[in-house]
Amino acid sequence: MSKLRFLFSLTVIPVLVLSLAGNALAKGPAKIIHDAEYYILEAQNGKKWAAEDKELDKKLAKLKKKYGQPPNIVYILWDDTAFGAAGFPGLQKNFGYETPKMNKMAAEGINFTRMYTEPSCTPTRAAFLTGRHPVRHGMGVVGMPHEFSGLRAEEVTIAEVLSKAGYATAFYGKGHLGDIEESYLHNQGFDEALFTPMNQITSLYSPQGNAVNAVLGLHPEIYPPDPYRLDNPGLVPAGWVQIIEGKKGEQGKEWCGTSNECYEKVDRESEKRTLEFIRKNAKAGKPFFAAYWPNFLNFLKPDMPKKTHSGGKVAEAFGALDAFVGQVMEKLKELGIAENTLFIAMADNGPMVHSPPPGWGMLPMIYRGGKGDFTEGGVRTPAFAWWPGVIKAGQVVGDIIHVTDLYTTFARLGGATKYIPTDRVVDGLDQTALLLKGDAHSRRDYVFIYAGHEIGATVKGRYKRHWIGAGEVAASGMPEAYFDLYQDPREENPQLVPLIHTQGQFNRMLARHELFKKKYPDMPNGHGIPYTGLSNARPETKAIAERVKRTMESMPFDVKEYLEFDAPGSDSVGDWGH
Repeated sequence: MSKLRFLFSLTVIPVLVLSLAGNALAKGPAKIIHDAEYYILEAQNGKKWAAEDKELDKKLAKLKKKYGQPPNIVYILWDDTAFGAAGFPGLQKNFGYETPKMNKMAAEGINFTRMYTEPSCTPTRAAFLTGRHPVRHGMGVVGMPHEFSGLRAEEVTIAEVLSKAGYATAFYGKGHLGDIEESYLHNQGFDEALFTPMNQITSLYSPQGNAVNAVLGLHPEIYPPDPYRLDNPGLVPAGWVQIIEGKKGEQGKEWCGTSNECYEKVDRESEKRTLEFIRKNAKAGKPFFAAYWPNFLNFLKPDMPKKTHSGGKVAEAFGALDAFVGQVMEKLKELGIAENTLFIAMADNGPMVHSPPPGWGMLPMIYRGGKGDFTEGGVRTPAFAWWPGVIKAGQVVGDIIHVTDLYTTFARLGGATKYIPTDRVVDGLDQTALLLKGDAHSRRDYVFIYAGHEIGATVKGRYKRHWIGAGEVAASGMPEAYFDLYQDPREENPQLVPLIHTQGQFNRMLARHELFKKKYPDMPNGHGIPYTGLSNARPETKAIAERVKRTMESMPFDVKEYLEFDAPGSDSVGDWGH
């Protein structure tokens, strides 16, 4: 090949691919818009994928004819767990606990070894629900009360997509998607919901938690009167709400209260409602999507007596979660719907390895980093798929899959692809082939990893480029930022010389990604007064809006400007590790 032809193949062909992708998006019936890298892959694999899709369509049609409806979907998402911490009994023996039911689930289906998430709770949850990197809708950071923001109403969630295809939808457990009315799960497509708007740290937000200094100053009533206090409530998020329940089209209501006792009840109540929702819809012959995202950890609860040799907080919490995974599998079998139900369970991000509370056993395992990091330890998690008779048992899959892919895949399985929006980038790719055909059938070999709303790293196959922290000489064009994840899974030894040939290609990947973002700009999250739309709101909750209104009366800006303004540095608060 001549030098000119070689250069042409490196530079012009990818541009032509993007141009053709743009033309395809502009003409004919509206199609799902994916990120740029997908079109690079489609140009090379499209014919093979089209043939696979015909085969998959026949299989799905045969299943629908057999059962009279599309498959049910159950999705469990739990917190802060490193890849290897579940699904691998040999590793667990070394850490003093076990998860026999989840290990059974993995052994009877697919054990994913390269499931990528976002680096922390809120971003992963928003990514799954919308099929989009959270940077695209302002949900890339962790929220704390009072947040005055949340998932915007304009996003189209998987619950909305499946609802349009006739599915019953329910959400139970940890939402952590904001404290404004539009972000409530029953306002985001779920027929019914019981959820916590914030995360597990609220298990400490009680007088007892304040009394042992697990939180400081949250309950002024337990201190002597402060003669120097001028501002009430000041820094205290007075009127906050711990748990909300609601039904689609109706006002929500506060459930139980803000005590640690109420917090402890919500997971058990969520498990009960999940099983009842499954039973009810199985009996009615209606396809269903059930999401149970346990709060998993009660930070204030003493584990007495210990149930594991480890005794760590996480190891102790696995017992209840593991038991429930077993209950779900048994219930699906008992109801005779296991062979028409896809069941996926996974963690939302890596463990909290940065300043974890002592004795919790937040283990980083194989990969470096954890919650908040763009290293593999922050975004590679345990993940299993179980579907008897459809997913072949005993599979350990090495393909890359991203949490956003579940959005598009669930829609395909539910016959709801036509309801996915076509006016925005959908990062999730249809991975039906990976589920039904197994290893080496992914349609993704890349991941863009964000740290908050800043691009942190890019993965392409076995190789990875760090964009943040690329070394002191990065500005001169020699970043210490290239890693071979097979040879250096902990990303501790950058390979500048051996991998410098990837620099131009990684740069062009990022350029294509950023140009797509320029074409389809990132949007801010929703903003508003916290905890409106509750039929039984307490006086102190209603007072939040009254305080904002009163404050604005003496300010040179209006309420809208105030609520939509992001204070400098506020997007990194709670973004663990960044």
